[in-house]
Amino acid sequence: MATKVEIREPYLDAWRAYLNSHAVLIRRIEETLATAGLPPLSWYDVLWPLYRAPDRTLRMGELAASVVTISRSGLTRLVDRIEAAGLLRRQASTTDRRGTEVMLTREGAAMLRRMWPVYATAIRRWFVDALSEEEAAAIRDALSQVHAHARRGTTDATR
Repeated sequence: MATKVEIREPYLDAWRAYLNSHAVLIRRIEETLATAGLPPLSWYDVLWPLYRAPDRTLRMGELAASVVTISRSGLTRLVDRIEAAGLLRRQASTTDRRGTEVMLTREGAAMLRRMWPVYATAIRRWFVDALSEEEAAAIRDALSQVHAHARRGTTDATR
């Protein structure tokens, strides 16, 4: 038998606002990238951690932990498509024969440089321009707290 769980309005309203905002922002960013003839945001999300990694290379598991726009299960198929486009390359791990490393290619770095100005313009238009610096800091702080709490896996049944 299911237990009735109550969530007070400020929390439920905040949750709905977060979900609705996230959905519309991602849709707007995807539209902006597509209009510019660029790949989807998920490609940027895969290429960016590779760009920042030492030697622009990550093990597949490290890449999966860095990607935020796609599930771990969908990552392999996405990496297949990005590799077919020549933006990254997979190779056997140099330290563990069972592992796979993913390396950013020159073309992948060039694609990031093409995508960023379009992506940044969309972020500014649909997110930055809607908030004051104080509001942005408050959102950052609140969502950082939620993120840390969720990563710890703790629960607070009193709310």
